[in-house]
Amino acid sequence: MAISRRRMLQGLGAAVALTASAGVGLATSPLRPSRSASGTPEGGADSQRQWAFVVDMRRCDGCNDCTAACQSTHYLNKDQEWIKVYEVKARDGSTYYMPRLCMQCENPPCLKVCPVAATFKSREGVVLVDQDRCIGCRLCMAACPYNARYFNFTDPPRPPGPFDNPMPEFPVPQRRGTVGKCVLCAHYTSRGRLPACVDACRMDALFIADLNSDVMTNRSGETLQFSRYLRENDAFRYKEELNSSPRVWYVAGHGQALEERRRR
Repeated sequence: MAISRRRMLQGLGAAVALTASAGVGLATSPLRPSRSASGTPEGGADSQRQWAFVVDMRRCDGCNDCTAACQSTHYLNKDQEWIKVYEVKARDGSTYYMPRLCMQCENPPCLKVCPVAATFKSREGVVLVDQDRCIGCRLCMAACPYNARYFNFTDPPRPPGPFDNPMPEFPVPQRRGTVGKCVLCAHYTSRGRLPACVDACRMDALFIADLNSDVMTNRSGETLQFSRYLRENDAFRYKEELNSSPRVWYVAGHGQALEERRRR
């Protein structure tokens, strides 16, 4: 690797400076979330990082290593796929793969319907669930347009060690009768590590990005300017017309014709 995984995340700001010194402008991207008058991303609080995610479908081969890594990290039941890889058939008959996780929306419908405020956003913009508060009403599951939430009908696998006080950032073990979802591995990013799915992606199709420093990186240590990558690769957000402002961007690949492209 060109740089260590810890430096990938903790040194994003320095990477931006190097990019700028090389003559690459840091122009504001129209794909970046709107900001309040104070400059804070709407729906979030002041924080050094504002996490986002990029999936380059040109690279994904459907191996499902990301799903397995997520399940192993969070000790999930097999029916709990916080990142799920869908096989999609294009109009020309070809197939491609689309990994889908929680979209970490700027305007999350799930948060609005929770009657006990169990769903909330962290200072880094990650949508989390406080399972101490969750009453299992599943209104959030009905409200989520991405099918990114899962109800714990049974007890999850028991992890080794003292995991009796799960936190929203690391909800292990999951609690029966509550709702779980992708937490973007907040317990890893806070320590300078990659999310489990990104670290497991041998095709380097998954990237963690920081909106504040405008940098994205993957397992192999590719460090790229986030806004430029989105612009030059015609990135899009899934079901963007719902105005949920997801923080996950996709790059289409393999020549598939997407309906979203045809509507524009």
